[in-house]
Amino acid sequence: MSVNLSKGQGISLQKSDGNALTAVKMGLGWRAARRKGLFGMRTRQIDLDASAVLFAGREPVDVVFFQHLTSNDGSVQHTGDNLVGGTGEGADDEVILVDLPGVPEKVDQIVFLVNSYSGQTFEEVEDAFCRLVDQGNGQELARYTLAGGGRHTAQIMSKVHRGPAGWQMTAIGEPADGRTFQDVVPAILPHL
Repeated sequence: MSVNLSKGQGISLQKSDGNALTAVKMGLGWRAARRKGLFGMRTRQIDLDASAVLFAGREPVDVVFFQHLTSNDGSVQHTGDNLVGGTGEGADDEVILVDLPGVPEKVDQIVFLVNSYSGQTFEEVEDAFCRLVDQGNGQELARYTLAGGGRHTAQIMSKVHRGPAGWQMTAIGEPADGRTFQDVVPAILPHL
């Protein structure tokens, strides 16, 4: 059973049988917003980029994105860049896989974000979401849906972080500006 998260809400990543999840998939999806034009409805292709920034405390120690598909330790993998989005109703356009036991002990948070490399704002995007899926059985565990567009070019979607009881996911849903993950790191720091 999936949980629809609100901004700031979190969930534990413990399975219902009490065992911890070992492998999760963060799926991100979006569609170009439809616009009325002289010749009816039209859409413009939107290229958003998903990234996962690995933090040790407040220091970024690694990143996974379309130009660096696997973390240095191999625990986090990006499956590849999608240049247009909207592959299907509710389907993932970009996917980042996380092997939780393989994440180095020093990494305590992994922050997932989406940015518009071409500089298009989220006013031109609709149906943006991120979802966490148990890779073992394909069950969706949590979903955060971005409501509203905005004049920003990036979105800090969520984070997976270690707690005393194991890994947890928290929806962040914070708009930011930047064409690359490097541009967005200062905006991430208050959410760590």
